[in-house]
Amino acid sequence: MADSNRRREWSIANQQVNEHAFLEMMYEDPFFPNHVLDKGTQILRRLCERIEAEQPADLHRLYELTQRATEEFNALEAEFEAAGSGIETTAREEICEEFCFVADAYGFEDADPEELTATREW
Repeated sequence: MADSNRRREWSIANQQVNEHAFLEMMYEDPFFPNHVLDKGTQILRRLCERIEAEQPADLHRLYELTQRATEEFNALEAEFEAAGSGIETTAREEICEEFCFVADAYGFEDADPEELTATREW
């Protein structure tokens, strides 16, 4: 857990997000390579930065942002596979939970978990 990508300074104002360890259970499982998880964490943190910058006024706009981030995870699937891993059931559930966490942290408690990641291919 001590690599530079996870320690990067992010311009995120939301204290709840700043204190959250994204993909924590996946980092604890050696099946998932840390260097790929770091990229997943970056995707989630960039999503938070976008939410703070764009301040979506409604769920529709939030879904646009989360689905773009989901597409970044789609692209990351090949890196998981190249490292002998993949976005399988456990990973899929944790990644989706992280999207729900982000929605909740920014006041979108009514967000539909399926809609947050509707563009997923995993």
